[in-house]
Amino acid sequence: MANFSKSNVPQFSVDVYQNEYLPEGGREVNAIVTVSSTGGGTIGGAVAAPHLYAPGQGPSAAVAIMVDCSGSMDYPPTKMRGARDATAAAIDALRDGVHFAVVGGTHIAKEVYPGGGRLAVADATTRDQAKQALRKLSAGGGTAIGTWLKLADRLLASEDAAIRHGILLTDGRNEHESPEDLRAALDASAGRFTCDARGVGTDWEVKEVTGIASALLGTADIVADPAGLAADFTQMMETAMGKEVADVALRLWTPMGTEIKFVKQVAPTVEELTERRTEAGPRAGDYPTGSWGDESRDYHVCVKVPAAGLGQEMLAARVSLVIPQPDGTVHNLGAQGLVRAVWTDDMAASTSINPQVAHYTGQAELAQVIQQGLDARKTGDVDGATAKLGRAVQLASESGNADTAKLLAKVVDVVDAAAGTVRLKAKVAEADEMTLETRSTKTVRVKK
Repeated sequence: MANFSKSNVPQFSVDVYQNEYLPEGGREVNAIVTVSSTGGGTIGGAVAAPHLYAPGQGPSAAVAIMVDCSGSMDYPPTKMRGARDATAAAIDALRDGVHFAVVGGTHIAKEVYPGGGRLAVADATTRDQAKQALRKLSAGGGTAIGTWLKLADRLLASEDAAIRHGILLTDGRNEHESPEDLRAALDASAGRFTCDARGVGTDWEVKEVTGIASALLGTADIVADPAGLAADFTQMMETAMGKEVADVALRLWTPMGTEIKFVKQVAPTVEELTERRTEAGPRAGDYPTGSWGDESRDYHVCVKVPAAGLGQEMLAARVSLVIPQPDGTVHNLGAQGLVRAVWTDDMAASTSINPQVAHYTGQAELAQVIQQGLDARKTGDVDGATAKLGRAVQLASESGNADTAKLLAKVVDVVDAAAGTVRLKAKVAEADEMTLETRSTKTVRVKK
């Protein structure tokens, strides 16, 4: 088991990158907001909601591992074996004192360990007991992921933990409940726990798995070979154990007459947050960002401001970080950034695009055209797929997104990356196409 050290309270900072200059009549202000959390240690850590913990202790945490046990997990049998081994590895990575449970998922959800509608407390004994219980897991039945999420939510809510996290593994499509049932389960769980989702093999639906992770502010990925599950689960659990502050919201205050056009996370992945806003008093709104460890993320904020005359300037938005409390109060994390607007007749100043804004606009387009290109390919629209995936190759090349460029090269033959000239490959391995789709939202940061 990993060693976990005590550490200091993590410190948050906010940096704003923008070109604040607008031409006469200009009304749209774009800014990249970099949020960083440092000083808390990558594993272990300190307070998320200060009233819950003793000074210097790691945050209280609860984890639910949801394992697909549907009949298809036996085809091939390496999937079920891999799932058992991966779950055991994740249990080994639990920090002492963390509350945890294992859920077996089919067309219903069952408590594998500890049972009785409760969570176990991680120590040498409970880890061993949980791994013994995993040996009894067998494949059989259908797939209704909403029921797994509902049970995980009930179990996680039974403990007054600061960090609540789920890990979900599936190998198939959600065929034994309606899309509306899954959406209702996700809506009910959103904001109550975060969840990482993984698809093993190639028989699952990418948009289902990525949709689960997106709704619950977690990560999604493909593990095409079951042999890779244990390493992936270990990494996921170690990352979860490194989370120190939960339920952080990006709060945007804007003056009278302004309008937030959109807010999206743009690094390390593209995640649309605009529709997730909750009102937070006069002219202020909160956008959820989930749990944080030692890390940095970038957000693209676009604000529409009222028209103003040359030489005038205004505060377009104030960005801060808060943790809304159940009693309606707010824990302010003490980090703030300002988005400004200045009207000028200097054409060079007003037409210059900030490098961070330009870079992430391209990265967001990259994610979009990959999805559009793959969708076109699936419907047999060769010209549309070629055009979109060619644009994706061009954008990946321009931005230095080497990982995405490599994934694209498995789906298209690149003739000229700079020009975006490609040919669709006649045969593409299903795992390669699914990997590209699953990882299409992963971005790279601005080159220094």
